[in-house]
Amino acid sequence: MEYESYYLIKFQKYPKLTKKLTEPGEILLLTSVDYRSLIPDAVKGAANDSERLLKPVSAFIGMNSEMRELAAVISRDIYLHNPNVRWDDIIGLEAAKRLVKEAVVYPIKYPQLFTGILSPWKGLLLYGPPGTGKTMLAKAVATECNTTFFNISASSIVSKWRGDSEKLVRVLFELARYHAPSTIFLDELESVMSQRGVGQGGDHEGSRRMKTELLVQMDGLARSNDLVFVLAASNLPWELDHAMLRRLEKRILVGLPSAPARQAMISHWLPPVSNTGGVELRTELDYDSLAQKTGGYSGSDIRLVCKEAAMRPVRKIFDALENHIEGQSNMPVIELETVTTADFLEVIAHTKPSARCLMDRYSAWEKEYESV
Repeated sequence: MEYESYYLIKFQKYPKLTKKLTEPGEILLLTSVDYRSLIPDAVKGAANDSERLLKPVSAFIGMNSEMRELAAVISRDIYLHNPNVRWDDIIGLEAAKRLVKEAVVYPIKYPQLFTGILSPWKGLLLYGPPGTGKTMLAKAVATECNTTFFNISASSIVSKWRGDSEKLVRVLFELARYHAPSTIFLDELESVMSQRGVGQGGDHEGSRRMKTELLVQMDGLARSNDLVFVLAASNLPWELDHAMLRRLEKRILVGLPSAPARQAMISHWLPPVSNTGGVELRTELDYDSLAQKTGGYSGSDIRLVCKEAAMRPVRKIFDALENHIEGQSNMPVIELETVTTADFLEVIAHTKPSARCLMDRYSAWEKEYESV
């Protein structure tokens, strides 16, 4: 049963155990199979695939069959594969990286320092414009911290069946304690924890119960010594319930990249020489001036601008490729033109930032609710 539960979590199906007959007429003897003897082989396979081995749900003590089914649903949102995002892969955001390490990494690494009044923070909120690296920070936590990482969205804990949503929330936190040390990442938090009673007619009854259960579980987490952390991300922090903000003890602004960070991003995506599908792409860019011209652009905006700039010389060879008759041996030699600063500026003129106008609102919210 333990091996079946492990197999179900890893592959979302039950295993089939069969025995092959080696000779015609051989009598198949039914013998008991020791599933525990199969688990070490599964551990080796998981280690080779850079996957995490989880405790079997069947060993989850104190849960009935219904709760175990819900636990299996929540277990599908656990990162088994390593996201492979390192701290050094995140350009800029030095203050945010330091605060996240202080709240999640160091309590696990140096537990003797986090006792008494210095007990670890259990709730963190990453807020800021879209495309600034909040989810990348969460993936870096999943990669670097060696904790069980629950990637939770609204679809994970919201159910159409009456009473299931609050049960899913409770099972989520019990599973996190079971697999501790754990990190629960709540993406787009405003979709599940908006302010209660706001709007025409207020919240639906099921939504109120789910929010209340989430608040109760967060409160219990703060009073326990379990190494379970809640890492939340939101693009609209002003829509969050105030009771939830109180439980998210650290609230970190992940703002737009600075000029040095923008310069590093442009040089990363458009280096002087790069290889694109076997074709060499060269650039001649004034990185410093382009970093100044891209003020107000988020990290994802800059990546999009670099992509469009790299696409400009590619567009010029489409006609030659389309006019080439398939099967002919005289394939035209493809030479991409050099991407220049003028090309990049032309792209900037037609690719606007997605969240520049929101920064004033984030700054105002930071002054009122900052907690780092």
